[in-house]
Amino acid sequence: MSLAAPSRRVLADVVGRPSTRARAVAVDAALVLTGVALVALLAKVSFFIGPIPITGQTLGVIVVGAALGARRGAAALTAYLLVGLAGAPVFAGPIAGPAYVLAPSFGFVLGFIPAAYAAGWFAERAWDRRPVLAFVGFVGASVIPFLVGVPYMAAILGAVLGQQVTLAGVLDAGVWPFIVPGIIKAAAAALLVPAAWALVRGVDRRTRR
Repeated sequence: MSLAAPSRRVLADVVGRPSTRARAVAVDAALVLTGVALVALLAKVSFFIGPIPITGQTLGVIVVGAALGARRGAAALTAYLLVGLAGAPVFAGPIAGPAYVLAPSFGFVLGFIPAAYAAGWFAERAWDRRPVLAFVGFVGASVIPFLVGVPYMAAILGAVLGQQVTLAGVLDAGVWPFIVPGIIKAAAAALLVPAAWALVRGVDRRTRR
């Protein structure tokens, strides 16, 4: 069964839909694997805003979700998670393999799956073609990993690592330092994806002449 989005086309659909189911599945698989590679690559790109290193991982999640659409985007991040748990060094830190489920940051990676779905959902409704709408949608998608990751982090810190967990401490460790970088990455995606659409439209106009 093809994972193609049922509504408006997303950037990945510019490649065209093959005429047979087998070819459609092959194209979808290639797109999903490309999404995995992009997120893995951006996870290794880091910069600092204050003392905490910020990676390009969330930017990759948003761009992959928007470019592939909701279902393929979620499939790509599910594959990313499974590849990392199998031991491939695709996560932002040096830890990979099954033991990563005990890392405080694992919940954020779990949250990447619905975040990619949300970014794709907005893209399927053409929010990704205008920077302002794209920014609103991508900020919304960027919030989702925190909804999963922060409670997971608190549970690991308390139940597994035996640390004293307070709401203030969890917010200081897992929320406040990432708000400004998250906004910056959502803004970057809101510029990149509409720019890609503008390029696609320009190419379409030239080919029709």
